[in-house]
Amino acid sequence: MDTTDRQILQILQDDFPLVPRPFRAVAERLGLDEAEVLDRVGRMKAAGAIRRIGATFNPRALGFVTTLCAARVPAGKVAAFRDLINASPLVTHNYRRDHEYNIWFTVIAPSAAAREEFIRKVREETGIVDILDMPAARTFKIDARFAV
Repeated sequence: MDTTDRQILQILQDDFPLVPRPFRAVAERLGLDEAEVLDRVGRMKAAGAIRRIGATFNPRALGFVTTLCAARVPAGKVAAFRDLINASPLVTHNYRRDHEYNIWFTVIAPSAAAREEFIRKVREETGIVDILDMPAARTFKIDARFAV
């Protein structure tokens, strides 16, 4: 990643242009062509430097329910378990931990019933029954921005 890539990342993170052609606006700001910005963003995404570009909404304000789940998944079943939960639009992200509950994931669902049904189906389809469902008792907003 060079200085230009870092400048692009900083703009995308801190000041994403809310216009019909946001990458053109980024390009104009940096004195580049839109195609070059799109190419650079594509390369950074392919390299794993960018995982996702998108808005973050407050699910509770929109009537959704959220939860953090922790699952105890045997080593031989981790990949299949991960693939199943990653395929669901209800799962925002997951990560592996060095802990007896080794797969943690977040769920955003339109209702408590939908959340419970999703977790039930995961248990049923994977055979992993030891999944903790830990809805937040209190929400903290953390502004996770990084100096690029």
